[in-house]
Amino acid sequence: MSNRVFIDGHTGTTGLRIRDWLADRDDLALLEIDDAQRKDAETRRECLEASDIAVLCLPDDAAAQAAEWLQASDTKILDASTAHRIADGWVYGLPELGEAQREAISQARLVSNPGCYPSAVILALRPLVDAGLVPRDAALSVHALSGYSGGGRQKIEAWEDPAGGLVGLPYEAPYSLEARHKHLPEMTKHCALENEPHFVPAVGAFACGMRVQLPLHSSLLPQGVSAKAVWEVLQARYAGESFVRVRPLLEDASADEAALDPRACNDTNRIDLQVIGHETGHILLVAILDNLGKGAAGVAIQNLNRMLGIDEARGLRA
Repeated sequence: MSNRVFIDGHTGTTGLRIRDWLADRDDLALLEIDDAQRKDAETRRECLEASDIAVLCLPDDAAAQAAEWLQASDTKILDASTAHRIADGWVYGLPELGEAQREAISQARLVSNPGCYPSAVILALRPLVDAGLVPRDAALSVHALSGYSGGGRQKIEAWEDPAGGLVGLPYEAPYSLEARHKHLPEMTKHCALENEPHFVPAVGAFACGMRVQLPLHSSLLPQGVSAKAVWEVLQARYAGESFVRVRPLLEDASADEAALDPRACNDTNRIDLQVIGHETGHILLVAILDNLGKGAAGVAIQNLNRMLGIDEARGLRA
């Protein structure tokens, strides 16, 4: 018997990608809802309760309400919103945090899907914190560049409307410079940091793809820590992982202008991690992923598979 899956919010960018990547699966039965009724609370609630697993691709308030509806139900919940990423009682759905995390996801009824920016920051930084190469109280900064699809339908329309002046913009556009970004608590908690990073996100004139840069000033690092030592920690941590690729140590990024293309992992569930050394002792960590792939729909399918007792990699491309 196929597992019944209901994607609540299937018309959004993440929901559409999840549905598209699940469409050919013969081990799952996708519960559909008529477009005219997709906002009807009673119809949604019936579908949520009828499913074996509900995937919430909703704004935070709506996701919290849907989770409340299912409080007394056996339905498993995978929430792609930010509503429960640091909430008590919810398992954080980033399998590559380790085997204990994988087992927790497999056993959980409530799993919170990670955000795209945090996935990149955590996978690049957490192994270094665990190894003592980056202090927990370090003052860190993050510069992140995303395709405009990360902002949902409104952002897509703004960047694709010829009248808006953003089509083919020849430079990135920073945003939320004055605000405390909603991903910061998630990054801080799951990187095991004591201080929130200074986070500077930006949008580029391309639909999908993401490049996240974490500069590590030499003064932050223990004496004698080199780029090679950092690379070795990441290489050892992710050896054997299907969807995390640690690229060879890069000592001259200027040799190839396309070396850090934010679109390099598009249409896959892969994240590439790069370590770049500098003659001063500073180190740059770079993560590249598809913001709608490993940053959203892909990791959601990893989590869904584990929650249903299915091979984690089923239906995904590295």
